[in-house]
Amino acid sequence: MPFVKEYTNDEKLVQDVQKLKDHGIDNSEVYILSHDDDRTERIASNAKANTIGFSEQDMKNFLNNMFNKKVTNLELNFKKWALVKMKLKNMKKTWMKVKYY
Repeated sequence: MPFVKEYTNDEKLVQDVQKLKDHGIDNSEVYILSHDDDRTERIASNAKANTIGFSEQDMKNFLNNMFNKKVTNLELNFKKWALVKMKLKNMKKTWMKVKYY
């Protein structure tokens, strides 16, 4: 039966993974998943647990996840660009209001 728990503290997560192992859960049955690939890898390494990779998901899901991550990153870049553009536009308005003597 799958067991899922949300963590905000990485050290607590590693401790709980060790407790699972102490209670007979095999390393091959423990997986770490987070919103950030680097964090996932770091925690899994510290806990000596698995990550969900290509072998754990089918090709369609794998490619879909890769595409969605790229789209999300692209959206973030566009939002940053729009913010910079908006700031520049506001600066231009301010400069135009300045009177030169």
